[in-house]
Amino acid sequence: MAKTTTSRSKPPSLGRALIVEDDPLLAMSLEDALREGGAERVVVCDSVAAAMAELDKLKPDILILDVQLADRGDGWAMAELVHELSPRPPAIVFSTGAPERIPAKVAELGAVLAKPYDPQVLIAVLAEHRRKPGLLGRLREALEH
Repeated sequence: MAKTTTSRSKPPSLGRALIVEDDPLLAMSLEDALREGGAERVVVCDSVAAAMAELDKLKPDILILDVQLADRGDGWAMAELVHELSPRPPAIVFSTGAPERIPAKVAELGAVLAKPYDPQVLIAVLAEHRRKPGLLGRLREALEH
C-alpha cells in the first residue's frame, strides 16, 4: 500500500522522499515532518515489497527505511540494493529500535536514527546531508586548501 502527498509550503526542497515504515503513527509523523521540511513529494510504504514497486516510479532523493519491517527482518538489505543499483543513490536514513543489528558496512550507507526519535531530528539530519558537498565540491575544497 502506498500513499502520496505533496508539499504546500516552500522551504528549501528536500526532493522526493520514500518512507518504508510499518508503524502507521510513526509513518504519519515522518510524512508530516518531511512535507513541512520541504519534501516535494512523499510516498509511504508499509513493506519492502510495496517500496520496491515504488522505487522506479518515484526515483527518491531520500529513503527513510525501517530496518525491522513485518514482511522482512532485514530491511537494511533494501538500502544495499538501492545503493548499488541506483545511478544516483538517495540519501538513506535507517530508522530502528536496534541500531546494533545493522551490519557496520551497511550502516555506512546513511544515518542511523534509534527509535523513538523526534521527526525533527530526521529533518536536521537531512539538512546536514544536503549541506555536504558532492564529489566536485570536495575536490574544489581540497584544491583551495
